[in-house]
Amino acid sequence: MLDPRIRQLAEVLIDHSCQLKPGEKILIEAFDLPDPAIVCCLVELARERGGLPHVSWKNNLITRSLVRAGDEATFALLGEIEVAAMKKMDAYIGIRGATNTDEMSDVPASQMKLFQEQYWGRVHLDVRVPDTRWVVLRYPTPSMAQAAQRSTPDFEDFFFRVCTADYPKMAENQKPLKARMEAAERVRIVAPNTDLSFSIKDIPVVPCFGRRNIPDGEIFTAPVRDSVNGVISYNTATRYQGVVFNRIRFEFKDGRIEHAECANGQNKRLNEILDSDDGARYIGEWSLGLNNEVQEPMLDTLFDEKIGGSMHLTPGNAYDTADNGNRSSVHWDIVLIQTPKRGGGEIWFDDDLIRKDGMFLPGDLQPLNVGLES
Repeated sequence: MLDPRIRQLAEVLIDHSCQLKPGEKILIEAFDLPDPAIVCCLVELARERGGLPHVSWKNNLITRSLVRAGDEATFALLGEIEVAAMKKMDAYIGIRGATNTDEMSDVPASQMKLFQEQYWGRVHLDVRVPDTRWVVLRYPTPSMAQAAQRSTPDFEDFFFRVCTADYPKMAENQKPLKARMEAAERVRIVAPNTDLSFSIKDIPVVPCFGRRNIPDGEIFTAPVRDSVNGVISYNTATRYQGVVFNRIRFEFKDGRIEHAECANGQNKRLNEILDSDDGARYIGEWSLGLNNEVQEPMLDTLFDEKIGGSMHLTPGNAYDTADNGNRSSVHWDIVLIQTPKRGGGEIWFDDDLIRKDGMFLPGDLQPLNVGLES
């Protein structure tokens, strides 16, 4: 018997996130799922809505072999094939499980760069992101539960609760913050070993409430490309291209990361990523985390970037919806949590203190504090 929580999640993805209409084509792309139940449910639900589903079932161990053994021609061919398929789609659902979250950790950085440029960037950044109604999510596995330091049943309860949130209410609560961000010209971020400022003048502001990520709960824009100055010290570990980085610290001058270091012996790999292309040392996104059901990091970006009281400042590619002109094969959401137990911090819009120690201060933003531990 199908777990009713799977059907509920599938309805969120098809009806709220993708808003699938009769006759529309949808690609369901699955990576390392423990079983096909969610994919089967999505296929059946898409057909119930009159859609035309297509499925791609992938395995990260096979992808590892492809990336390690491939060359530019291999990746270009793969990109060409999948670009052609993606261009036919109206909607996209990407569901990512993980048997081993470190599967790509021994892939040389040079190979990852080629793969990002010839395949990932062309298929996803150039076609899927701007031209489809897309949503991506993780799927609960024992390795995810272990990363979150929970039992598998407890993590599954958490996962389905967070992923099937009241997204219309979330959208309503974000409106006053969107208006304040649109009116602001300068942002200043203060936290332990962090003092950073930049402009967001005339950059669009995008509230996120289940249309693109599940779980969701953030609001993002981008700094004016050359306006970022100061220092940021991230306090949340991050996994990128299969490698875990701890306590990343960036120094900026006129928008560019002039110095980058981290604490776990990965300085070389960190700087190799930032040297992938000219845009990788500039920031493509700045976002505030607003999902107060998510309060502890778990080395999974789609969850960690939504943590209530957090923010992330992203080296690499800007989204078309909040575009500062930066282009890169890299898009790396790195999280700074500003709640008291993580050292606290402040966010200023011009001369107004908007958030202190993770809690919003203005009266019209108080609904965004509900459920967050002070």
